[in-house]
Amino acid sequence: MEPHEVLASTTPVEERLAGHLAAAPRKAPIPPTNTAIAALHELGQVDRAVYRAVAETTTPTLDRPFRGLSRAADRSRLWMAIAAAMAALGGHKVRRAAGAGLAGLAVDSAVVNLGLKLAARRRRPDRDSAGVPAARRVVQPHSTSFPSGHAAAGFAFAHAVAETSPPAGAPLELLAALVGYSRIHTGVHYPGDVVVGSLIGATIGQMVGWGLLRVRPAAPQPAARRVRS
Repeated sequence: MEPHEVLASTTPVEERLAGHLAAAPRKAPIPPTNTAIAALHELGQVDRAVYRAVAETTTPTLDRPFRGLSRAADRSRLWMAIAAAMAALGGHKVRRAAGAGLAGLAVDSAVVNLGLKLAARRRRPDRDSAGVPAARRVVQPHSTSFPSGHAAAGFAFAHAVAETSPPAGAPLELLAALVGYSRIHTGVHYPGDVVVGSLIGATIGQMVGWGLLRVRPAAPQPAARRVRS
């Protein structure tokens, strides 16, 4: 890998955007553009600062539960298990909501894992230099860091389900938020990865759920009465 490629992969996405804006040819400084560049730089600094603050905070009671939750959500196993339980125990509307959630997961996976992660190329955080305790660590994924696939999948599932079954939406969204935080707590994602992943997943889930909700099965036609002669 060339030196400039290493720099691009390690620089926060916010600061890379600021660099692109600053490098764009302009005849004269434009105040709104300068403000955007400064804001993006500052967001990158906040992103790293919050990550370090979480890493340096001692939380022995929370480490094991969040590590377990993060592992449970690997490869969307948590959400598929919830969908299976909904299909087995719920009525027709709940089963349909479970199907919408799975559809949201599928679309989200294609958008995030096959598109955005390859384009962003952000490296995973350095847990050693940040001081993330060994007791809370999970296996560091080989994929790029931005955006968080776990956060995106959780919110895609929750919002797709909520479009069909609103009562199920709130607890699922809370669970998705906890999964997203668990990725910061275990040190495998920066906060910015999780925030953007959550927004992407929520948007995809809502669009998928909205679309499926409007694809209603055709109502059965009443049988034609036999005409007596």
